[in-house]
Amino acid sequence: MTLADYFYISGYMEITAAIEALGALAQESRLKVFRLLVRQGPAGMAAGDIARALAVPNNTMSSHLATLSRAGLIGSRKESRSVIYAVDLDGTRTLLSFLLEDCCRGKPDLCAGLIEATLASCCPAPEACCPA
Repeated sequence: MTLADYFYISGYMEITAAIEALGALAQESRLKVFRLLVRQGPAGMAAGDIARALAVPNNTMSSHLATLSRAGLIGSRKESRSVIYAVDLDGTRTLLSFLLEDCCRGKPDLCAGLIEATLASCCPAPEACCPA
């Protein structure tokens, strides 16, 4: 998928979805969780390990994880008895693209190299990091 495709897709991201995602990140613990999961990449981390790493009570962490998940910024999967949370790369790319779609006076092709490099380094397309 090209950068232009991401901008086209992000054009359909509703303002309310962007507000929900940004609101989810507008709280210190949730922002720390998101950044931790970005560093972990697709492998993710168990919920209990996230809570311990950030010194947040398990029940509070559960609430934070649910908020980030509803916002489309993280996802979860069950592994044995653990729930593993990982950054949702598609959701993150969509939000970043939405935020940048009006860059350069609505001509993202002028900033395409910079934007593509930023998106590629922070949240590569799933096919680039996780071959099937």
